[in-house]
Amino acid sequence: MKLAIAQINCVLGDLTGNAAKILNYAEQARLKGAQLMLTPELSLCGYPPEDLLLRDGFFNSCDQALKDLAQRISGIAVIVGHPHQLDGKRYNAASLLRDGQVVATYFKHFLPNYAVFDEERYFSCGVEPLVFELSGIRFGLNICADVWEPQAAQLAVSAGAQVLLVLNASPYAVQKLSSRYEVLRQRISETGMSVVYANMVGGQDELVFDGGSFAMDRSGKLTFQGAVFEEQLSYLALSDDVQPAGEMAVLPELEAGVYRALCLGLRDYIGKNGFKGVLLGLSGGIDSALTLAIAVDALGADKVHAVMMPSPYTAQISLDDSREMIKILGVQYDEFCIEPIMQGYLATLKDSFAGRAEDTTEENLQARIRGNLLMALSNKLGALVLTTGNKSEMSVGYATLYGDMAGGFSVLKDVGKLLVYRLARYRNTLSYVIPERIITRAPSAELRPDQTDQDNLPPYDVLDGIMECYVEKNLPIPEIIARGYREADVRRVVRLIQISEYKRRQSATGVRITERGYGKDWRYPITVRYQDSF
Repeated sequence: MKLAIAQINCVLGDLTGNAAKILNYAEQARLKGAQLMLTPELSLCGYPPEDLLLRDGFFNSCDQALKDLAQRISGIAVIVGHPHQLDGKRYNAASLLRDGQVVATYFKHFLPNYAVFDEERYFSCGVEPLVFELSGIRFGLNICADVWEPQAAQLAVSAGAQVLLVLNASPYAVQKLSSRYEVLRQRISETGMSVVYANMVGGQDELVFDGGSFAMDRSGKLTFQGAVFEEQLSYLALSDDVQPAGEMAVLPELEAGVYRALCLGLRDYIGKNGFKGVLLGLSGGIDSALTLAIAVDALGADKVHAVMMPSPYTAQISLDDSREMIKILGVQYDEFCIEPIMQGYLATLKDSFAGRAEDTTEENLQARIRGNLLMALSNKLGALVLTTGNKSEMSVGYATLYGDMAGGFSVLKDVGKLLVYRLARYRNTLSYVIPERIITRAPSAELRPDQTDQDNLPPYDVLDGIMECYVEKNLPIPEIIARGYREADVRRVVRLIQISEYKRRQSATGVRITERGYGKDWRYPITVRYQDSF
């Protein structure tokens, strides 16, 4: 038999559009001879619907959309993910649509309530397996987190399933695909079933779903690998001994994968929210340069507007390098010297500042002037401002509220500084867009004479290493020190992370690429006196 996987990019809440896409893919699959098509988790409404799931009207609309879709499907069976309400309980469900009817419905058994997931807030757990027969083959259903525990798959095989179909909305993180392989091989080892894994693709707020749908035979061998970061309708052949087989896509290396995730996250945030384009401030530094490159690759040069706002402390090489990059990429560009505005602010505040030495106040003033100019352009032109800060800076508060933090979306929010450099070098292997001097010169905010980041921060290899241990791996301080970091550096970085939460709460949303970013999966109190000692 022939089975299709519809790896689709859903728009959350667009029930009509998502249903039309599923129907279109089902018709394509039918014409190619497929008898069954599998879609991702909650494909009808998009994932995650969050507090839409607290509204009865949302469930009623989804139920009607599912029935309408079922009536329009013929000549092929389709598995569709959708929310379902029954007897006062809400479920994360998947239904078999066949011959114009909703034939059977499965309820997700295990509800993830960690990292970015909060399903226990919304759903009840299912307890029954669903096994159906098609072309002499018995298929069982699981939904995403079900396969991360053994019980749901075991129930399916006990009910007679030969092939396990898994609907997923599994967000991207570095090396996440390897984790999925490992988990599915455990289920295969326990049950002896072959597996077909369909994953969502596309950006939804901070999340990026990478696709990468795949299949494994009963020995755990990978027999089909779908593409990543793009929609795809794929086909598998199921042999007489129910072993799936299909084409094998070539997967990107780490830097290429992260870069594509950032592009997809930005493209969908702009496109799905209906923005005309983006604005960003260039500084001549690595972060704004990489953000500009990603924006152009994601949206096209015609939808990107860059602004350079030099102050008296802006180096000539920063201007030269920014102008070179603008010439290469061909985006709209403006330069506004902010010195007259600075002098006007300082003149206004002269009496209040009298007798006080210059400090970070004057530095932050420059950043806030730039933020005001960008937001004014945003209002007038209808373009969204991209902030350009990275995860290292946001971890330790090396950013200015209402200054360089002003904006609507943060492309590099979950990208550490060292990875920023790696991504810049990777981008230049595709074509030269980031001047080499931007990559090689010492990073600086250029808010005072001869300033570098390391005047205020540990070296980035130290900062990023401690940040990864504490934030992403949740390791205790003694274990971080045991990994070779100086105790003084560890305690300083951890303390900076703790006291900078008030800034992060006010930061723009941005693409998540690690297992723990500063978004849904980071919930640290702002007002707290506890300090980590262990």
